Amino acid sequence: MFTGLIEQVGTIEALDRGKDGLSVRIACALHPYTLGESIAVNGTCLTVKSFSETHFDADASPETLDKTNLGDLSTGDRVHLERAMALGDRLGGHLVTGHVDGVGTLVGRETEGDYLRVTFEVPKPLAPFLAPKGSITVNGVSLTVNAVAGRCFDVMLVPYTLDETTFGRMLSGARVNLEVDILAKYVASLLGKPGVDAPGD
Repeated sequence: MFTGLIEQVGTIEALDRGKDGLSVRIACALHPYTLGESIAVNGTCLTVKSFSETHFDADASPETLDKTNLGDLSTGDRVHLERAMALGDRLGGHLVTGHVDGVGTLVGRETEGDYLRVTFEVPKPLAPFLAPKGSITVNGVSLTVNAVAGRCFDVMLVPYTLDETTFGRMLSGARVNLEVDILAKYVASLLGKPGVDAPGD
């Protein structure tokens, strides 16, 4: 489990694409690592398979590439990183599983003083899980939904978030990993509502 509070922004150092998925090397300063530990990369839970003091390596399966934006990555791209939380840690964001529900698109950005209002469009199956003042994870970052209009929602990014993440440089049309609130998914399941894997786009 994660909190959606980014520890660091890493850089894609190397990519090895094959028919069985993607191997990625990420340069960062999260060392020391433990083999097999989980690190969320743009909100996607990946397993550390090897490491040095300056980087770690992980694999992304075809299923992961199909459900996330990791397949869009290029060498030099910057990604959000967060280690799995430990029992007893403060939960400063919200409960995040690292299991991406779908890929959305940045469709609008508007500067308001020192703040940035950003609007994202979600795949149709995720729209029912959006709620004003609810939580959502965008590229691994825990954010609060300001408003919802159909398949779109907007968030207000504060200066700290703009400084410590890649959002400040993100352009309209960018694809982002989305994870809706796990509590909303359980409520929908108990009510017999369609899940996030329902057909539609």
